[in-house]
Amino acid sequence: MELLKPQVKYTYADYRTWEEGRWEIIDGEVFDMTPAPSRIHQEVLGELFFWLQSYVKNSKGGCKVYPAPFDVRFIDTEYEAGDDIDTVVQPDIVVVCDPDKLDDHGCLGTPDLVVEVLSPSTAKRDLKVKRQLYEQYGVKEYWLVHSVDQTVMVYILNDQDKYDKAEIYGLEDDLCTVLFEDLKIELVDVFGETAEKV
Repeated sequence: MELLKPQVKYTYADYRTWEEGRWEIIDGEVFDMTPAPSRIHQEVLGELFFWLQSYVKNSKGGCKVYPAPFDVRFIDTEYEAGDDIDTVVQPDIVVVCDPDKLDDHGCLGTPDLVVEVLSPSTAKRDLKVKRQLYEQYGVKEYWLVHSVDQTVMVYILNDQDKYDKAEIYGLEDDLCTVLFEDLKIELVDVFGETAEKV
């Protein structure tokens, strides 16, 4: 792949031509998603996806759950929903409850729930840049999962369209979500098998 130029503002049109690696674009700036995450990261991600997918399959809400790689294209009113989009991300897990936002390329618009499992190479971006991004575009709920600390930070969008202070869940807790009021994820199941490996 041709070397990317840091001073250039990239768009979804550019993104679609990149055949090697995994990338994200935030406000036109490119971020490399390689190398692949660690085994522990993937185990924790898999457990959370299993809990969410099992719940959604057994409910009648019509929501869909997708693991990475899955493109989320955020749109502003100034853009048409096309190649000029300058923010495309691949969260670890995405929950979308509006079928009109789904197309063959992923999610066009704002998902309802986003989950990011922290990796050393992406932690700063997930903690700051992406938290601000998800707040800006109105993601109702954002989970930041610390596989090493075995904690989950849950940000909920308030009535002023801002994230409240994170609620922190640990190994002994059941993770609750405002999106699915009767879902309780037992974090001992999510983190338990990795506890001795971390």
